[in-house]
Amino acid sequence: KGLVGILDKLTPNNIERYFEPFLGSGAFFFYLVQTRKKFKAILSDSNFDLINTYMEVRDNVNELIGILQEHQENYYKNMEKYYYHIRDEYVSKNNTELAGRFIFLNKSCFNGLYRVNKSGNFNVPHGRYINPKICNREKLIECSELLRIYEPEISCKAYKNATSKCENNDFIYFDPPYYPISKTSNFTDYTKESFGIFEHSELAKEVERLGYVGANVILSNSNSDYIKTLYKRYDIIKVRSSRNINCNSKKRKDHYDLVILNYDKKIKDEKIISKIKSINTKSII
Repeated sequence: KGLVGILDKLTPNNIERYFEPFLGSGAFFFYLVQTRKKFKAILSDSNFDLINTYMEVRDNVNELIGILQEHQENYYKNMEKYYYHIRDEYVSKNNTELAGRFIFLNKSCFNGLYRVNKSGNFNVPHGRYINPKICNREKLIECSELLRIYEPEISCKAYKNATSKCENNDFIYFDPPYYPISKTSNFTDYTKESFGIFEHSELAKEVERLGYVGANVILSNSNSDYIKTLYKRYDIIKVRSSRNINCNSKKRKDHYDLVILNYDKKIKDEKIISKIKSINTKSII
């Protein structure tokens, strides 16, 4: 979410087809549909629970809001006990309840982190919050309306299965699980299939292939030497950011990420970059 201001400045002037194969919160997509001429959007992610949540926000938002309001009421009674009940014992009866569980855990777990074990079970501990807002009714309704108005294609698939359809002048934003810059930041298990060194190398090859077909690519990742080496042939911009996954809130500041482009539209002056403000945009989570 914090990179939307920079991404906006680097986005091609005209968008006809937009691909976001690591969808996550969808913050950049929601920003683009509100600020650009209407375009075709193809949104995907390998995380089934996330994609299910998008579909339920689009199709059954009122029922989902009711479920989240119930989670919020019960959670406030005994936060830690209820969190671990929903994480480890609760069984969703349908896809709307599954989406409610996904959003609840995102709002109440440690720093909003999503991580699963090799069995595919969510294993993030309880967060340290004072009455967090589990049900943001207004935001959910706004996101639901945008999804229904702009009608993006939404599917659960590996990123290569999505980008295999890309053609000349398509615009792709990759926001993969970031390459760890320290042992404590090694949160690559976004699905039960880890996203490690090999997967980052394969992604770099896909970026290269997309360049050959004439597609425009922006990719964000950690400020690591490995990522800089993988994408050394492209324009790389270092951007100040704030990362929530550090347990020490003081260390979340003065952090840098990389924004990588395979086309010519970079901002050369770092002073300009530092003045671009973070944009408060809509997002599913």
